[in-house]
Amino acid sequence: MKTIKKYENKKVLVLGLAKSGVSAASLLHKLGAFVTVNDYKPLSENPEAQNLLDEGIKVICGGHPLELIDEGFELIVKNPGIPYDNPLVERALKKGIPIITEVELAYEICEAEFIGITGTNGKTTTTTLIFEMLKEGGKAPLIAGNIGKVASEVVQQATKANDIVIELSSFQLMGIDKFCPKIAVLTNIYDAHLDYHGTKQEYVNAKAQLIKNQTKTDYFVYNADQDEVVAIANSGKGMHVPFSTTRKVSIGAYIENGWLMFQTERIMPVKEIRLPGQHNLENILAAVAVVKLKGVSNDAIYRVLTTFSGVKHRTQFVKELNGRAFYNDSKATNILATQSALKAFDQPVILLAGGLDRGNNFDELVPAMKNVKALITFGQTAQKIADVGNKAGIETIRRVDNVEEAVPVAYELSSPGDVILLSPACASWDQYKTFEVRGDIFIEAVHKLK
Repeated sequence: MKTIKKYENKKVLVLGLAKSGVSAASLLHKLGAFVTVNDYKPLSENPEAQNLLDEGIKVICGGHPLELIDEGFELIVKNPGIPYDNPLVERALKKGIPIITEVELAYEICEAEFIGITGTNGKTTTTTLIFEMLKEGGKAPLIAGNIGKVASEVVQQATKANDIVIELSSFQLMGIDKFCPKIAVLTNIYDAHLDYHGTKQEYVNAKAQLIKNQTKTDYFVYNADQDEVVAIANSGKGMHVPFSTTRKVSIGAYIENGWLMFQTERIMPVKEIRLPGQHNLENILAAVAVVKLKGVSNDAIYRVLTTFSGVKHRTQFVKELNGRAFYNDSKATNILATQSALKAFDQPVILLAGGLDRGNNFDELVPAMKNVKALITFGQTAQKIADVGNKAGIETIRRVDNVEEAVPVAYELSSPGDVILLSPACASWDQYKTFEVRGDIFIEAVHKLK
């Protein structure tokens, strides 16, 4: 990592812990800053904070006291999940204290170039595909962000020989200053996180932060099928590398006569791709564009795309049992993601859906439910989704208490050739701590079937 003096003897507040806060606090301490950590969780329930205390870092837990901002901090490194209307954050902004996220800190010390991926849907799959293709192509990628280790931890081991492939949320991007990926990727933009951003335009503005520092020597790989994304591309200075599932784009990635194409080059037949779903073609095209810019061979791309079956919890194939194929799409925490998952299958589907009630009515699911032969609902939205199933003309609808109960019921209602799909269209927090926990319970229940 780069040796920088910027933070020596500088008074820095790390606001909020989780993995990114812990890593940022430790790194700043190593860089010579006077670090204070503030986390809402009480110290007695906060092993991460206790460990930082053992490192000699000042820790304040159990709330976010407003008077903390009056202690002369020169910088705040904020956990991305803490909104900007948090009273402590608002007070800091009024006092003119700079606020960044851990990604900016990672960028400042990193010797490697970044490949930054954002978008409403497909970020994790695209990030993973890029990483796997680069690795298969003999490059030396490192992966960071919401996948595995946080950026400020990964970059400490990076050299100029590496590429940092990083998934970036809109929350993280709001807290960057000089961060600039050599290759930026924007998969798509839909309505999301409006409870955090307030309006869709603010959400779009946050995504656009990804390319604000790019120059004409950088690249922007973007979805040419969405006007909002194209508008962002036109606002940036990086070289445009579009991708499209609907038309030819001569300087980017597209599909032509059943082939994946990059510029004029045939990569491989679409029919040989293992990862299911039209929505995943966007992710694949974005990944292909990136790795072709990095000089990866078509053979390496082919090997990945004929073996890669999906990221865990994202239309992940679990197993086949007596002719039924089970898929775990627990990451489908919104309606759009479930629509995309349903469109990925031509076979009859037994759909497992439900979860946290955020006020949606789910009517948008109706057109995507044409192949759903049975619906099993659970959680706070169980009745709402059952009502939508009735509107879609689904004759068999069952309500159960949870995902674990849903799996054997789904199996009983299925026939050979059917797909049994967990794609909840809702967040998990009414019953499960995370979507990963929900997905793991589904997988475990599937493996219990005989």
